Formats: sequence, structure tokens, C-alpha cells
Amino acid sequence: MSEATAPRLRVGMVGYAFMGAAHSVGWRTAPRVFDLPMDPEMAVIAGRDADAVAAAARRLGWAGTATDWRELVTRDDIDLVDVCTPGNLHAEIAIAALEAGKHVLCEKPLANSVAEAEAMVAAADAAAARGQVAMVGFNYRRLPATTLARQWIAEGRLGTVRQVRAQYLQDWIVDPQAPLSWRLQRDKAGSGALGDIGAHIVDLAQYLLGDQIVGVSGLCETFVKQRPLPERSSGLSATGGHGTGEVTVDDAALFTARFGGGAIGTFEATRFATGRKNALRIEVNGSDGSVAFDLEALNELSYYDGREPATSAGFRRVLVTEPEHPYLSAWWPPGHMLGYEHSFVHEVRDLVTAIGTGTPISPSFAEGLQVQRVLDAVESSAANESSWQKVPS
Repeated sequence: MSEATAPRLRVGMVGYAFMGAAHSVGWRTAPRVFDLPMDPEMAVIAGRDADAVAAAARRLGWAGTATDWRELVTRDDIDLVDVCTPGNLHAEIAIAALEAGKHVLCEKPLANSVAEAEAMVAAADAAAARGQVAMVGFNYRRLPATTLARQWIAEGRLGTVRQVRAQYLQDWIVDPQAPLSWRLQRDKAGSGALGDIGAHIVDLAQYLLGDQIVGVSGLCETFVKQRPLPERSSGLSATGGHGTGEVTVDDAALFTARFGGGAIGTFEATRFATGRKNALRIEVNGSDGSVAFDLEALNELSYYDGREPATSAGFRRVLVTEPEHPYLSAWWPPGHMLGYEHSFVHEVRDLVTAIGTGTPISPSFAEGLQVQRVLDAVESSAANESSWQKVPS
């Protein structure tokens, strides 16, 4: 549909830091690459600091600004609210936006607790009856390689799926002198590595398998329990003495899992993997083959066909850049690579298509709640000597 005939979708975004910048790339680029049923308009960006949000609007391409998200979600000239704030604000903003008649895109994890996520799902269900759409931003689903891997698994190329192993490794707080930030405080972040990056591999594993985790046994650890307060420490609690604050979330989390269909899995999320900057890797093993994805080679899959003769079998590199591959018909000739930012472009493409055509969207808030229940079960297990915890369906 051409821009001349497509109805507008006026977007208001709350938050303008890392995720705000990433989402802005999606909103700015998707209508220039894909033929969408609606024309996204980057109408308003909101943040508490008027000068900072004005600078962000100029840099990221937003037409207007606001300093109060409550005013933003009730405006008549906004159709969709994009929530890119710390987790402690997700539920309040998303529920208010849904009740005000807006569509909602909310960053992951959906909320800071199961109770908040359940309230968000109730609001989304009520809004769906009015024709509104609510989606969680698990962007790694939107890479062509991961989408292709899901297709292969659904087609039966791996046979019966037996095992999954997933890692998400970072090192940005290895230094004990790295300052305290909101991501290291439970009242703002909900949990640490488990919720921030562990949520990604939980969702990605369930997405690839088309199956849900039904039980877990977990271990969580906080290696550095006190950190220096940053120079601007407003909102951070100083509980550890002179100029330090308490870290109230995990630094690393490991857990085993069982899926409803019988497969088992191992998961690791850590911010203490020295030398690893943003290393996400997931491998799925089946009775007839295996497939692996590595974010550091995000245009590729590693595939093993177990039905080949042993004399010629082996893992082979599949370059996911062909126009027949997911999303890629709109992009460059084969062999020309995409990057991290394109996952957000594809996220916007899928969301706007769902709104404009009335088709279901995934991941829904209900799917976000299921991830939240897995995270909660891992924390419960870790607090009870790694006892086995069932995940409510």
C-alpha cells in the first residue's frame, strides 16, 4: 500500500536511551523498506528531562516531545505507545495506554513480576476486544536466521527435538568498581542477568521449538554485592556506607529445564563472562539433525543433517541472505549482511502489519507472561537450594 493511501499510525514512545534509540531505528526504517498497510509517524517521544528529550528527538527523528508519559498516553493524536523504560514502569504505562485505547509495544521482559504481567495480560485481553494490539519486544525472534531455524524445526528437519542449550554472556560489570545503575537494583529492574538477558534465551528457545518450558531447576549468584554510586545517583539507594549502594539482583543465573513436548534444556545468563560482550548462542539437537545460531554471526546458521552418510556428514554453514529467506526479499542482494538493528525494523514491520490487517501478533502479552513465569520459577528454585519448580501454564 502506498504512503498516499495508507492510514497513519501515530506513535508515541516513552524512553530515549539504548532501547529508545534501537526502536527509533525500527520506526524510522520499516516504512522505507517494507510495503506496510499503515504509515508509521514518529509523533512524540517522552522523557522526564526536557532538554535531554528534546536532544533525543532531534537525533532520533521524532517530531514532538513530552515530559510526562501520563499526558502522552491520553493524547488524541497518538495511536500507539512504545514503552522503552526500565521494567518497573512497564505495567503502569502499558495498562494506562491500553485503557486509553492505544496499541502498545512493550520492551522485554514484560514486567518485573508475575503479578504485574498478569495485570498487563488482563488489560491486553480487554483491549483486544476493542481491536487493540499489544506486543512484547523480543527482537531476536525477528532475525532472518532465527526465523528460518524455527521454520526448519517446524518442518521436521531435526526430527524429534531432544535437547536445547542456550547461553547469553556479557561482561560489562566484571569490574567491581563499575558503578551501580538501575539495572542492578531489583525495585527498578526486577532481576539481573536472569530477567535482562535470560528472558531473551527463554523466549527464543520456546519460539524455536514452538513449545513451552514446564519445569526448571536454577542457581543464581551475585558476585559483587556493593558498588560505587555514580556521580548522579538520584533514584539509587545508598545502603552500603559512604558512596556505595547494594546490588539487589543476580549477576549470573543458570538453570536446567524441561519442555512440554519432552525436550530438555540448559540455560546460562551472565554479566560476568570476561571477554564476552554480547554473546548469545543457542543450539537445538534432534533425532535427525541439529541447528545452531550465534549472534556474533547473525547472518548464519550451523546445520547438521543426521540422515547423511557418516562418511560425508558434518556441520555446514548456511548463509541466510537469500531473498527466499525470512524478511530478506525487501533487502540487499545475496551475501550482503544485515545487523542487530534490523531486528527492530522487522519488529515494526510485523507489528504494523498485524494492526493494519487485523491478524494475530506474536509475542503477545500472554507469551510475555509465560516467560515471566519461567523467570519466577528459576528464582524460586534458586532460593530453595535448586529444587525443581513447575512453571504454571
